[in-house]
Amino acid sequence: MSAPGPTARRRRRAAVLAAALACSALLTGPGPATARGAPPSPSPPVSGGVPRLDWGPCKPGSPWDCATAKVPLDHAAPAGRTIDLAVVRRQATDPGRRVGTLFVNPGGPGGPGTVQVPQNYDSFPKEVRERFDIVSWDPRGIGNSTAVNCFDTAEEAKAWAARPPGGFPVGAQERKAWTDAYADLGRLCEKRDPDLLRHVSTADTARDLDLLRRSVGEPQLNYLGVSYGTILGATYANLFPGNVRAMVLDSNIAPQAWTNGTSQGEPRTTTFLRMGSDRSAAATLDRFLTLCGSAPAARCAFSAGSPEATREKFDRLMQQLREHPVGPWTYARTVADTVQGLYIVSGWPALAGRLQELSQGRAPKPPVYPPPPPVAEPNPYLGDEQAAAVWCSDSPNPRDPAAYQGLEEDSARRAGDAGRFWTWAAETCATWPARSAAGYDGPWDRPTARPVLVIGTRYDPSTPYTGAEAMARELADARLLTNDGYGHTALFNNASSCISAYESRYLVDGTLPPPGTVCRPDRVPFT
Repeated sequence: MSAPGPTARRRRRAAVLAAALACSALLTGPGPATARGAPPSPSPPVSGGVPRLDWGPCKPGSPWDCATAKVPLDHAAPAGRTIDLAVVRRQATDPGRRVGTLFVNPGGPGGPGTVQVPQNYDSFPKEVRERFDIVSWDPRGIGNSTAVNCFDTAEEAKAWAARPPGGFPVGAQERKAWTDAYADLGRLCEKRDPDLLRHVSTADTARDLDLLRRSVGEPQLNYLGVSYGTILGATYANLFPGNVRAMVLDSNIAPQAWTNGTSQGEPRTTTFLRMGSDRSAAATLDRFLTLCGSAPAARCAFSAGSPEATREKFDRLMQQLREHPVGPWTYARTVADTVQGLYIVSGWPALAGRLQELSQGRAPKPPVYPPPPPVAEPNPYLGDEQAAAVWCSDSPNPRDPAAYQGLEEDSARRAGDAGRFWTWAAETCATWPARSAAGYDGPWDRPTARPVLVIGTRYDPSTPYTGAEAMARELADARLLTNDGYGHTALFNNASSCISAYESRYLVDGTLPPPGTVCRPDRVPFT
């Protein structure tokens, strides 16, 4: 998410709009803008409209199998147009003790599960890897599935990506460039495939998930959803409550924040501000600076010797960058990089290093990406329009671009720099042309066959702990497990053996943690 360059900026803004594409920082480097891939030919559906999955190695020698499922564009019209879903599977490593299939959504919207789950396979608890086939997919509209792509060529996509300023707009000229660019994006997408835009909702994907469950022969669903995957899981749980065997929701979006509750008419604020992403990011940044300042510079490069001095150093840096950018590193780009850099705690030392470089007037070095996972298409096109197609068609946001400047100032008063970032992350939706034809706005309290396990992290820069509290409260039968730690998602931070143990026991045999259980990280950052 912190990589410079047009394609990376597209991926970064798509991840922002997705409220935390949880592991996009761990993806491989930017791929070609119109990467299409060559997944296996989709199999025809078997009886009852359930797609058949013809598994085969994603690449020669790969431990991952790939398949393509064909599903209806409109589940209300199953005989009409069909679309393809790219699916990936890693079989249980201890097949003699196999429990079943665990479906995973890694976040977004806009997270390509066929890439992110293989990329982060080692983050799953060992017992989960041993006892479950782990299956993920690129949701409709995303990545290697039938995707929303509003450009004919890579050159067109690159030209558009150069138009919005990096991070968020600062000043009237940049605000106009930003709003004009996203208005044009919406118009391009509406011309390209208007039917697809109206059928990429969370409810559509939940119905796809139930077909995939049936495809692998599971009588009930085992599911792990992080970030946006939590609202997908909650939607599934209320559309198909009898089909839930085990469901883990990690780093939660509050359902009422997603839907704007029962409010009618024009929403007064954005999804992210209803969620409290701005406040949560500010609190996480403050914790980062406190822990950094409590450590010597050998452990945190940005440390100024004390928490207070390190906070002051950060504020001075932001003011300096407003007046004097360091190469391409503007104030807004640095704020965006900082918020996104807080997602994965193992990346906090690198974030501190970038901030230190900037404080000394040097542009940070380009990031080094991890190797691609052993799948056929590790770099699908992930343009901004993919996340927007899902988010903006599902969740209400103000439709007047002029409203966002006032919202930004309000958020900045309570959350500082992070408030500016999170306000503009939703402006794409102001001029997005489509609303979902088959969305789901609740209720959220339909009794499920089994209880749901909800995990919330105290210092999360994207989905605040209050979202987990709300999710546990609104679902009919849920247990809250608290991660008294840092970063976005407990799963991809892999920082608490306590969380992993409770998660494993729940998925394997349904055992819930005791009410009020709090887990702490195995290690505090910078120690």
